[in-house]
Amino acid sequence: MIHIHLATVVLVLALGGLAWIDARSFRLPDLLTLPLIAAGVLLNAIILGTPWASLVGAGLGYGIFVAIEIAYRRLRGRDGLGRGDAKLLAAAGAWCGGWLLPIIVLVGALSALLFIATIALIRRQAPASGQPFAFGPWLALGCLVGWIHRAYGPGLYPAF
Repeated sequence: MIHIHLATVVLVLALGGLAWIDARSFRLPDLLTLPLIAAGVLLNAIILGTPWASLVGAGLGYGIFVAIEIAYRRLRGRDGLGRGDAKLLAAAGAWCGGWLLPIIVLVGALSALLFIATIALIRRQAPASGQPFAFGPWLALGCLVGWIHRAYGPGLYPAF
């Protein structure tokens, strides 16, 4: 169990760093996201014994967000999601498994919407359309919630 606690500390530090960087620069650097994907795969393979859950989660996480990114660009003619967001969701899938990806994205999206609504109420005006917004901090929160459920929850989920 000590391995899980150590992994949790590493994940919290990495996600905190990524959230901070994205909130300030609208970037999620490969220097942090790619090793986080590898760490999730290794953790699942060596400690949790579920390498396929990790690989499927990473592939689905990346693929789904890249597909959304491309579709949005074609429909709107501008970027909506960046590849950093896709790599962060791949890392979340690598750590948590593919079955938790919908919960991770839901937690991220709902917390982001709650934040935007709160800011709009405080300022008494809606945010400007097309204004950039860092989704990474909220996706990081979703990843952390998914990991806590995976690592410390009831263990009701299969390997995929």
